[in-house]
Amino acid sequence: MTGAARTSTRDIARAAIRSELAHVAFDLFRREGFEKVTVNDLAAAAGVSRSTFLRYFGSKEDAVLGAVDAQGEQIADAVRARPADEDDWTALRRALDIVIRPHRQDTDGALAMSQLIMQTPALCARSQEKQNGWRPAIAQALAERDDPARPPTLGPLVRAAAAVDCLNIAVNHWTASDGRCDLDDLLDEAFAALAPR
Repeated sequence: MTGAARTSTRDIARAAIRSELAHVAFDLFRREGFEKVTVNDLAAAAGVSRSTFLRYFGSKEDAVLGAVDAQGEQIADAVRARPADEDDWTALRRALDIVIRPHRQDTDGALAMSQLIMQTPALCARSQEKQNGWRPAIAQALAERDDPARPPTLGPLVRAAAAVDCLNIAVNHWTASDGRCDLDDLLDEAFAALAPR
């Protein structure tokens, strides 16, 4: 077995364990309430030590929001992949499909996750903090659409922030409707409200 294969197998195993720990944590948070559950409770429910749990997640918030970190780069990559002749605002809207895809694939699971986040101040604040961290990467991707060598100016940063806010508003409305509204339509409506006229 080569080093690359070993690393790949190790990464796959690590991702599987991380996913299982996140699933156990989410189930426990839904049953007991986020505030009542401790890291020790999470480790016990997963059948691992506290130190093992913390090796995969630095906090109980990260057990819920761990996937959010990678989404900023995924959105930025999706922006880069959009057609060059597409305007930035349309490219941003289409790039956000990568974030709302799980809402289409597992509506019940996504709704439960959104409800947990919205109903838990610590999770809501941490989610906002993580999403604010997306802005520079998205702005850089927008700037590269015009000139790959140019750093982002204020315009791409503002558009990136507005797009993330549109996403949050749409998801909040979707969650408040218990998933009855169409999330794509809500996101389209939010983007249309800020579209250049």
